[in-house]
Parts: sequence; structure tokens; C-alpha cells
Amino acid sequence: MMKIAMFTNTYLPHVGGVAKAVQTLENCCRKLGHEVRVIAPEFKDAVESPEVLRVPSIQNFNGSDFSVRLPVPNVIHDFLSDFQPDLIHSHHPFLLGDSALREAWKRHIPVVFTHHTLYECYTHYVPLDSLMLKRVAIQLSTEYCNLCDRVIAPSESIERLLKARGVTTPVRTIPTGIDLGFFATGNGERFCEQAGIDMDAKVIGHVGRLAMEKNLTFLADAVATSLREFPDAVFLMVGDGEARENMLDIFAQQKVERQVRSIGKLTGSELADAYAAMDWFVFSSQTETQGLVIAEAMAAGKPVCALDGSGVRDIVHDGENGVLLKSNASADAFSYALGTLIRDPLMSRRLARNARMTAVTYGTDRCVECMIDCYTDAIAGTVSTATGGDSMPWDRLISGIEIEWNLFLEKVSAAAAGMMVTPATEVSLD
Repeated sequence: MMKIAMFTNTYLPHVGGVAKAVQTLENCCRKLGHEVRVIAPEFKDAVESPEVLRVPSIQNFNGSDFSVRLPVPNVIHDFLSDFQPDLIHSHHPFLLGDSALREAWKRHIPVVFTHHTLYECYTHYVPLDSLMLKRVAIQLSTEYCNLCDRVIAPSESIERLLKARGVTTPVRTIPTGIDLGFFATGNGERFCEQAGIDMDAKVIGHVGRLAMEKNLTFLADAVATSLREFPDAVFLMVGDGEARENMLDIFAQQKVERQVRSIGKLTGSELADAYAAMDWFVFSSQTETQGLVIAEAMAAGKPVCALDGSGVRDIVHDGENGVLLKSNASADAFSYALGTLIRDPLMSRRLARNARMTAVTYGTDRCVECMIDCYTDAIAGTVSTATGGDSMPWDRLISGIEIEWNLFLEKVSAAAAGMMVTPATEVSLD
């Protein structure tokens, strides 16, 4: 059995793809008998646990719902000294990601990094957002990958992207697992009754953070057109974020606001019930590494109408389990495709059956088994000169200097990328 330390900048009770991925992985690892500790920032309403170290942080950074850790010497080191991990799994390439590398190098243990996010698509959360900053984000994450022992890509399209950008560390595609049985057994009738949705309504659904980078203005325009065409249709919007009010304004301008149910964030059985209440799932984001909510919707047997993009094309296959439009399709074209599904129940049922079959490949057991294999391979491939507990002070000093130098070079390379094009920043996301 292994001792695994996970470093993440987003964690429960934050609602988002990375937080959910970490929770799923840690719970499954524990069920298999492995010990897991999590290092994460403080977060409002977080539940204390001896298995989670909450690092002091600035909450709601720059108006977002993310936390940014504050430097607190030795807190993480002392926490891990008591635990003595065999491996560290980093879920971000900055902030606590740097701490993950420091601890791993000092202890001579491997680091596995999951590239959850296309960070260049999130620079608007940082002051002075610009093309320069986007190049910095690309170079930073690429350099970080090459400081780790193994890299996990949530989809094959992201694996190809990382390799094209110059990642030389071994990369393996392992999707975030989902509980197939949980999402397949939601109670849609119960949800509709609670949400005031007519049982005969045609329910178009969307789940996710309502964030600027998710292309939600496009989605609202497309769905509004469909709602006008189908007066008995309802748009069920699950999630919250800064884009919510803008979307509601669009629905009001199109005079379809009475057909919209904005529910807010849901978890647990309420989320499964919400998926069950939907007839079709719509998705327009083009900043995904995987699109976890698409897999959840498919596990609930919902055909998907989406725009082509990284992560999305790995799971949505046009005409098989959903409809996949070109990335530059218009909102009217999206609405027309959705309308085709609404008007053709036989087609929708066929796509729903195939969606359930697709979701099987994203089952938790299969994905976690692949991750454990990756952990085992990383540990076996690490040549240790000393264990974390037995290393001499001189060894720790040398390792500390080495990792600080490498982190410094990583930042210098990223800063340089802001001033000039590099091989990594030349690669475009198709």
C-alpha cells in the first residue's frame, strides 16, 4: 500500500472540476487501502480533517472563487514529515504546485502532475491580462511538466498538445473517473417537482461553473433561440459564477426568461436528480481538458449537443452519442442542431443509449486503476539516494538548492516567453 500526498489549489467545498477530481481520486485510493493526505488552501466553510492540511490563503482572489496560498514556512514540511509519503501528486503548476516539487525533491520521492486546466484560458483572473501573460502561462505549465516524473493528461487531445509544446516527461492519458451508478440512478421526476418544471416539458440542461472562459454568452444566445422555437421547452441551468447575470440578461432580452430555471450549485443526489431531469445536455466551452460534466451527463443517458474543442471531441462523437458542431459554428447553427434532436425522439433515444456505453470508459474503477499503475511505475522508476526520514541535513540542503534553482529557471523561462515566441507558445490549440 502507498502513502500519497496530493497538493491542490482548489479543494472542497469549492465546486469545480479539479476539486471534484481530487475528491474522487483520494476517496477511491483510500477504499483500495492506500493512505492519502491533502494539502490545500483555506476555504470558506471548509470542514476540518486530520487528513487535510489547510494552508493560510487569500480567498476569492481578484473576484473569483479561488484561493491563493500565503507563504508559511515549515507548515507543509512538518505535516509531511509525520506522514512520510511515498509519492506526491500535484494538481497545479504554481503556488502549491511549487511546494509539491520542493517537498518531493527534498524527500527523493516522485512527483506526478495532472494537467487539469488550459491555464492560458484563465489569465483574465489575474491583473494585467494580455497575450504576453497567456504565453507566460503556457511556458510555465510546460516547464513544470518537465520538472515532474510523470504527467497525466485528462484526454488524448491534451496529451497530444503537451507533447507538441515540448513536454519530454512521460505523459499518460487518464480521465477523471465518475461514479456511473450514481449518475445513472437520479430521480428526474422528484427534481422537476421541486424545481417547478412541468413533467411534460422538454428539458434542455447545462451543468458547470458559469465562468467567463466557458463561452456562455454563445450558449445563452443559442438556447434562447431554441426556447422561442419550442415554447414548451425549459432550460435548466445548474451552477453559478460571474457569467450568470449576463446569461439571464440575454434570456430576458429574448423574452424567454420564464422558460429558464437557474438553480445554482448542486452536489450529491440533487446533482444526479438534475441530470435525470434533463432530456438533452448542451455544452459550448472550448477551454476544457476533459469536460467532466459531459461524461456525467452521458452516464445519465443524455445525448449531448456541443462545440468541437479539446477534451470535448474525445468523448462526443458526432452522430453516435451526440451532436458535435465545428468550433466556429454560429449560435443559430447550434440552435438548429439542438432543434433537430428535440424534433427527432428516435434519434435522441439512439444517441442516449450510445452515450451510456461511452460513459463506461470513464468509470471510476477503471480510471483509478490506471492512476495506481502510474503511481507504481513512478515509484519504481525513481532512484532514491535516501528516504525522506533518513536523509542527512547536507542531502536536504543540496536538494533544496537544486529545486529552488530549477524553479527559478522555470520562472525565468516563463517570463522570457512573455517577451518572445517559444516552441511551446507557437503550438496552437485546435
